[in-house]
Amino acid sequence: MKKALYLIGSPNQTTQMHGVAQLLEDEYEPYFSQLYYDGWMRGFYNWLIRNDLLKTTIVQGHIKDKADKYLATHGLRNDFENRVFGHDYDLIVCCSDIIVPWNLLQKTKSVFVQEGMTDPLNLWARLVKKFTNFPILTISTALNGMNNCCDVYCVASPGYAEHFAKIGVDKDKLIVTGIPNFDDIEKLRHNSFPHRGYVLVATTDMRETFRPDNRKKFIKHATRIAAGRPMIFKFHPNENMERATAEVKKYAPPGTLIFTSGNTEEMIANSVELITQYSTVAYVGLALGIPVHSYFDVDDLKRKLPIQNGGTSAQRIADICRQFGQFEGTGPEFLRQYQPTNAQSKLVAVSVT
Repeated sequence: MKKALYLIGSPNQTTQMHGVAQLLEDEYEPYFSQLYYDGWMRGFYNWLIRNDLLKTTIVQGHIKDKADKYLATHGLRNDFENRVFGHDYDLIVCCSDIIVPWNLLQKTKSVFVQEGMTDPLNLWARLVKKFTNFPILTISTALNGMNNCCDVYCVASPGYAEHFAKIGVDKDKLIVTGIPNFDDIEKLRHNSFPHRGYVLVATTDMRETFRPDNRKKFIKHATRIAAGRPMIFKFHPNENMERATAEVKKYAPPGTLIFTSGNTEEMIANSVELITQYSTVAYVGLALGIPVHSYFDVDDLKRKLPIQNGGTSAQRIADICRQFGQFEGTGPEFLRQYQPTNAQSKLVAVSVT
């Protein structure tokens, strides 16, 4: 049987990769690994790890631990850095192209699956893009796509296809499939979260990823928007919970509820308004028709909103992996002749100018 390596990262990336892998198990024996470098980049990457410069990212620390625990809990084979089993793989499915095993990609077919929202293309990211070849220096997802190293890029929406083309992906490699975990948001209306009718504030791990965050100002801004309505704060799982909790208790109105864990998407579905910083969950609110406030341009978010296809994105991506695995030729050549199976017939064609 052929073998596929699925590169994982955050809990969201890990569950998406697992979902695609399950649909391909009859043809590809699945193995998983946290994101890693090999070849000439490995020394630089290991230096970053040794100095704890990536400790608050998905590749080091408690977020990596969550991914490893998920693999163990589900009995999935962890071929960490391709050093446990050392297979020659027939297919690689990537959740990012910022950190990639270059040596393996050069000889193996690869499919990129967009995880969710990309971080803002701020001044630092623009400088990194202009003057270096190392998108990892942003310590964010802002330059996901810049490496243009995968054969096929499966993205969330036509708006994101345009975005990735601007970042550096060959437009002929792009196909809009939707993305798992964000393609059937309507189902979130049916949930067991006990609270309703509140303003939800979903924070971001900006300080933990070396970005400025005036949390006092943000909390007071959210309080003005809530205008006396009940508030719930839900923190990003990567945050310093003790610090974030103390800040809300100090600056938010009495009675404000705080959640350090739980299903953020279900909390959004039961809210009347959503306030975020930089967070993919803004898409949940927009898809449900809830008023959304974000540090991102909300009109731009609406343009990039992941397509809603009733939860079939994983099947669409698996169909591409299956057919591309049998194709002799490049990713662009494959996409030019690609015909989805009947179940995937509504794939969106990409036209990027």
